Amino acid sequence: MPQPTQEQVERLLAEIVDPHTGQDLVAWGAVKGVDGDKVAVDIVLGYPAKTFVDALAQTVRAKLAAAGIADATVGVSWRVFAHKVQKDLTPMPNVKNIIAVASGKGGVGKSTTAANLALALAAEGANVGVLDADIYGPSMPRMLGVSGKPDTKDGQRIEPKIAHGLQAMSIGFMIDEDTPMIWRGPMVTQALTQLLNETNWSDLDYLVIDLPPGTGDIQLTLCQRVPVSGAVIVTTPQDIALLDARKGLKMFEKVEVPVLGIVENMALHTCSSCGHTEHIFGAGGGARMAAQYGLPLLGSLPLDIRIREQADGGTPTVAADPTGNVAALYREIARKTAAQLALHARSKSIQFPKIVIQNT
Repeated sequence: MPQPTQEQVERLLAEIVDPHTGQDLVAWGAVKGVDGDKVAVDIVLGYPAKTFVDALAQTVRAKLAAAGIADATVGVSWRVFAHKVQKDLTPMPNVKNIIAVASGKGGVGKSTTAANLALALAAEGANVGVLDADIYGPSMPRMLGVSGKPDTKDGQRIEPKIAHGLQAMSIGFMIDEDTPMIWRGPMVTQALTQLLNETNWSDLDYLVIDLPPGTGDIQLTLCQRVPVSGAVIVTTPQDIALLDARKGLKMFEKVEVPVLGIVENMALHTCSSCGHTEHIFGAGGGARMAAQYGLPLLGSLPLDIRIREQADGGTPTVAADPTGNVAALYREIARKTAAQLALHARSKSIQFPKIVIQNT
């Protein structure tokens, strides 16, 4: 057959839909180069996809081969960009994107989801940090299996703890585990702001912030002061949990933070003895809420005792069982979360170098 043109190759690629963005490869700009003479295709995704690129490359090669284009060279890679934050706020240095993980109420597995989301983003190839913003009930030190006061190199900025490849910070590193934080709202907000701004984060693609549950003054103030690129809402299928999750979603709308999607936790339980499956907290609640607000359902997670045991043991599921089915669900959620963020406008903030004039 005659040598295919670039237009013919692009028409074929336009028929391939990225499952994480819901858009075809050409429409959302993933195809950065097509060389018709050499039949070479270069695809650059806007989100980390270490465990997905081989499958996508195979899909592209199969599509081209079915059209009679054999032996095509297909390269798939990714690049993470900084995206827009709330107006009047500036992205943090050394942190491209901040993703807030929130819920309208406690007890829905938000912190466990935040920890595994951060680990899954790292497993997909990103440089990731996690900030425990729950001053009253910090849980990340136990979940990530790290403790002790953080170090400082210059006496001004503190170094994040390293846990399972993540950069981590929590008020829990500063206090004993059983010490209550008897602080009023303004003190909590100030403490969190210091933890965020005075930690020496190192070249992060994503900083996952585990927000405290609820939609009160503390959460609202934090969302107004912290430059957030996007938010993830965690809920269970239960009607009561969904009511509170909607309040969390509305809070982000008020502060102009885009909600990237919804994670439905504890969606299905499978008995470890007999294998019977049951929707203990109801079925389809997360999907209905996502459809109501025009948001993607990023994923549904099972009610599995191993998720709880692994988090309590200091090695969350993605780190404890990286090749398991549940870890695969978390990685899929991570890719979809980052992909939805990649569809939003990029930050146009330019980091100018500091100019210092000294008398010599």
